[in-house]
Amino acid sequence: MSEKRTPDKGAQSAASNEPAVMSEAVRNTIAEHHAQYASDPAAAHMWDPIVIGVPGGPVACLLLHHIGRKSGARLNSILQYYRRGDEIAIVASKGGAEQHPVWYLNLLARPQCEVQIIDFRATVTARTVAADERAAWWQLITAEQPIQLEYEARTSRVIPVVVLDLPAGVTYPPAN
Repeated sequence: MSEKRTPDKGAQSAASNEPAVMSEAVRNTIAEHHAQYASDPAAAHMWDPIVIGVPGGPVACLLLHHIGRKSGARLNSILQYYRRGDEIAIVASKGGAEQHPVWYLNLLARPQCEVQIIDFRATVTARTVAADERAAWWQLITAEQPIQLEYEARTSRVIPVVVLDLPAGVTYPPAN
């Protein structure tokens, strides 16, 4: 979904890290979505990425708060998420680019992060899944968002699927 990384209040700007292929119009649309998540998270939760050229209809989005591995800045990324049972996962597809998205590299360096889904916030641990667990997630992800298959075909890398593990005793809110 969004490769946009915006700094949390008081943090340095991450705009210089934008992919060169992202148009100004797409950057502006993503910035508007970030602003909406800050002011009205319920309205921003379901978002139609057709406005940035991604078909498939409205998708559930979360706000991932993470720390820049080089800068140490608090950053956030709006990402589509997927549910399987009581778990939530995000996908580091970056539109099928050969490089991983920066937010994923940040999670590899520091897997402790925070997730926001509407008004629910929790500290989570990001965990890249592999083998059978990834295969089960990938089947669900591509059924829900078939464009991920196109992204997979564009790249030689295995697209990471990242589960956001909650602490014991904490559960995600019910799906809308």
